[in-house]
Amino acid sequence: MSNRFAQELAMFATCAMVFSGCSTGVTDDTELGSRESAVTLGGHLAGITDADFTAAQANFNQVETIDDGVGPIFNEFACGRCHTLGAIGGAGEQIERRFGKVVNGVFSTQSSGGGSLRQLQSLGAFTSASGASCNVAVEHEPTDATVHNVGRLTTALFGIGLVDAMPDTFFTSLVAAEPAAVRGIVNHAAITLPNPADASQNIGTVRVARFGWKADTSNLADFAAGAYLNEMGITTQHCFKGTSITAFATESKPNGVAVAPGCDDLAPPAPPGIPAGTDDAVGVCAANQTELQDDIQNFLTFMTFLAPLPRDLSDLISINAGAPVFNQIGCNGCHVTTTFRTPNPAPNGVPGNFAFNPFSDFAVHDMGTLGDQIGQDGDSVAVTRRMRTAPLWGIRFRNHLLHDGRAADVPSAVLAHDGQGKAAATAFGNLSPTDQHNVVQFVRSL
Repeated sequence: MSNRFAQELAMFATCAMVFSGCSTGVTDDTELGSRESAVTLGGHLAGITDADFTAAQANFNQVETIDDGVGPIFNEFACGRCHTLGAIGGAGEQIERRFGKVVNGVFSTQSSGGGSLRQLQSLGAFTSASGASCNVAVEHEPTDATVHNVGRLTTALFGIGLVDAMPDTFFTSLVAAEPAAVRGIVNHAAITLPNPADASQNIGTVRVARFGWKADTSNLADFAAGAYLNEMGITTQHCFKGTSITAFATESKPNGVAVAPGCDDLAPPAPPGIPAGTDDAVGVCAANQTELQDDIQNFLTFMTFLAPLPRDLSDLISINAGAPVFNQIGCNGCHVTTTFRTPNPAPNGVPGNFAFNPFSDFAVHDMGTLGDQIGQDGDSVAVTRRMRTAPLWGIRFRNHLLHDGRAADVPSAVLAHDGQGKAAATAFGNLSPTDQHNVVQFVRSL
């Protein structure tokens, strides 16, 4: 641990807000909005000490620099600078940008032009460790892109360790029970970086993908390492059961053009046996060695144990009036009211038999014109319209709604729904002002 990080940790520990316990004040399918939550805002679940959670949280907030490996292109200097709303780990106000190209009905990420994520910052002009002059250009959208300047908001992380603990069968059963007209599609993805705490995870294990706006990531270790690389430009290498994992060790290329040697950042050179350009590495893996790079391990720990937010039941009359209307107009077709309950014991160390309600099926749905038209190479246009059902818990702490932040309030977000969400949007629009108000108050209580 660097002296700088130790000092930041000491300062952060004086003001960190932590909570140890299992009560979520969850609701069930028949009596929504009836019980107060005991969870402290920004606190942690049982299964971790206050000190360990505070340390992981401080690393999540740590501001990285060019000397730590930020660059050559990036979106922010710290995870905690994006995940701010409500408490550290919440949604964000920043809107990242994506692009793509559709040719003959097939989507391309334009990987030769840097890929569909357009990082918004660069290192600019600086002097490399060897004394060379560097000047990293800011990325621009390729001129031949046909899908332009798509916005993506930072998603909230509250309670996602509980979601990570849920078995695949829970999600497939959940979606199978949905009405045919709004039934979602359960995505699956192979694990690149397993969580060492979960014995069921191995390199290449295919799992229900439950994270990200497109439900394209299946576990939190991948989620953390991918964000460190893509959002901060910091590359990492890990060991899992003796295998070196270097999938997150390649620096991004601004608009697909590699920067000059030494102009990616000022991080120390990678140790022998590790790919050049790796900013932070575990090192050559010994037989059966399992070790995540320390930042990624801390991010994983923080996300795993970050508790769900407490509910706001200050307007209980409207909340209880709005809950059944929420179901009647069909919002619960995707934003399911089903109570989730973690396995006992939970595979990732969160409390077992823990009941919670994220109000999402974590599946993707055809959202018509609301779909962002971003996908993977080879996806059809229909696939690019699919979006993961956004969890509604903690929505009152967000000041921008929908994937690109276009909606400033709940009614606007509901009315913008299209595709499989169109019928519910229309039904909401046809409600009386009183019923609309009650539905909104219910949603904002979650």
